[in-house]
Amino acid sequence: MNRRHELVRENTARSVVLPVAPTRGRLRPLGLDEVRITGGFWARRRHINATATLDHCRDWMERVGWIGNFRAAVEGRIHRDRRGREFADSDVYKLLEAMAWEAGHDAGTSLDAEIGALTDAIAPAQEPDGYLNTAFGRPGQQPRYSDLEWGHELYCYGHLIQAGVAQTRARGEGELAKIARRAADHVCATFGRGGIEGVCGHPQIETALVELARLTGEQRYLDQAALFVDRRGHRTLADTEFGRAYYQDDVTVRQAPVLRGHAVRALYLAAGAVDVAVETGDDALLAAVVRQWEATVARRTYLTGGMGSHHRDESFGDDFALPPDRAYAETCAGVASVMLSWRLLLATGEPRFADLAERTLFNVVAASPSEDGRAFFYANTLHRRRRGTVPPAEAESPRAESGLRAPWFAVSCCPTNVARTLAQLPAYLATADDHGVQVHQYADAEIATSLAGGHGVALRVRTDYPSGGNVTVRIGRSPDRPWTVSLRVPAWTASATAWLVDPDGIRRAVAPGTAEVTRLFRPGDEIRLELPVAPRWIGADPRIDAVRGTVAVQRGPLVYCAESVDLPGAHETDAIRVDPSTEPADGPDGTGVTVVVAGELAAHAGLRDDAVWPYEPLGPPVASSADGRTGIVLVPYHSWANRGPSTMRVWLPTTEPDQPAERSRPTEPDSTAPGT
Repeated sequence: MNRRHELVRENTARSVVLPVAPTRGRLRPLGLDEVRITGGFWARRRHINATATLDHCRDWMERVGWIGNFRAAVEGRIHRDRRGREFADSDVYKLLEAMAWEAGHDAGTSLDAEIGALTDAIAPAQEPDGYLNTAFGRPGQQPRYSDLEWGHELYCYGHLIQAGVAQTRARGEGELAKIARRAADHVCATFGRGGIEGVCGHPQIETALVELARLTGEQRYLDQAALFVDRRGHRTLADTEFGRAYYQDDVTVRQAPVLRGHAVRALYLAAGAVDVAVETGDDALLAAVVRQWEATVARRTYLTGGMGSHHRDESFGDDFALPPDRAYAETCAGVASVMLSWRLLLATGEPRFADLAERTLFNVVAASPSEDGRAFFYANTLHRRRRGTVPPAEAESPRAESGLRAPWFAVSCCPTNVARTLAQLPAYLATADDHGVQVHQYADAEIATSLAGGHGVALRVRTDYPSGGNVTVRIGRSPDRPWTVSLRVPAWTASATAWLVDPDGIRRAVAPGTAEVTRLFRPGDEIRLELPVAPRWIGADPRIDAVRGTVAVQRGPLVYCAESVDLPGAHETDAIRVDPSTEPADGPDGTGVTVVVAGELAAHAGLRDDAVWPYEPLGPPVASSADGRTGIVLVPYHSWANRGPSTMRVWLPTTEPDQPAERSRPTEPDSTAPGT
């Protein structure tokens, strides 16, 4: 047994069900068998994901023929009957991954049978040498690997391999895992040294190969992932109308100063590079990705955590080019951002990476699915000017054209990406090291693991987060020696005071970062963290031209928005002018936030459909009450568009050009592209 296999066994001795299992790094992840979400915000969404979204995705993929593609390939009719885009196979694999992680939570789940049925449809389509793709390689189709730029063959393998890893860790090795391993062996034989000197136009295979290496201890999978990372940026892919930066083939990973090009591709590649850096001990590569993350968060990230401001190529824009009404902020980019932040957190232990993950989870990932889990946003705009139309219930929708969530898209990478993320979400909550347990994301949860020397610990988290800021950690099991409980103090608390109360009742102020309590704990001991979640105004860096003269509202980790259904008199949200001299306040129902509007809602230009010139002098505001102050209600951004067609905006124009608002910190964190 080689040393890597020994490290894998040592790392997984405490947990088997690990979506990401690095063999080295500052923190050790806790698996789905060590962390259980028991209630609150995320428990509700995970329940809907398990009981509605998984079935919804499977039913749609049967309806549109993506699962049937595998049967058509076996029966020799794929050249005429294939349905969906060239990457449709990958969404079947992402669904399988989501099902596998969900099955890992419940030993008696019926998902095993569903995984088996899908696997039975896929298995016969795999060629004897391990090749598996329904879009290439058969009579009447393009040859294998004849279109590395747009073909997505390696990308599809990446999701297949991750599904196989998930099945093995959650339920033990089955046929799906064997299919995935044969495909990985084929990739190494075909693209290894002396083989095809190329990369895929859509990164994804890199993270999958590293995770397979972690699972099996096989060095060749890690070597192949490292080879793909090192090949990127040497212009081996053909140029495109978007330039080679679109698929990060313009500059090497080590030289790139910032994430650029197609946002999902860039973030997947960065996540793969971190995995390679961690497993090979390549500190320079890790440092390069950290620099890119820092620059991207500081200059190319929306207040919600969304990434990507170009519709036409689903890409990052230039620095500070963050128009709210043109925000693409693809849901898959949000998922990929969480993947990258999690890997950087494990590697470095720095809480800033958990800060961005939290922001993105609450304001991008949670915003995509509808309340019933059967419709989704592909793009996540911060300003909707028109109410839009209700998407057809029985037809695929354009990706970013509706003002409401759609049940399915011709490119439906986002629903399955949300499904697999929610299925593995408990694994993002906490970590451990030799000295104790670190809690990074807050939800009602039960955590049980062992520290160095096999000392078992257990703790229970109770919280009203994110609506409230009270977090209580109760010790359930503790060794007879001191150890440390660490709690993340979010960066958004910087303008107010957070408090930590230790088991002795001593209350102390804590700054953003990490709050620690080290002692000989006894069962029943409690630690309380009190976070200041009152709503506050947020202002933008003045270099973000698109939102000058506007402010936003954030309450705890949640970004808020105005939605037209909450405005009086059938007004649209573009009618709003807010008064930032008065602090926002919690609404009377406990869910919304109230802000003060100065003047009539329709007292400014831009609302007349018959206007012939869009500019006019501003007159004095017309008071809507004796003192000219009227309140309107804002709602959490993740909840918008659940009450029918509406207009919406996050950034609200003010009554003054230079608003006295707090600037958000840089460190806080057209849909025609032919790729996912």
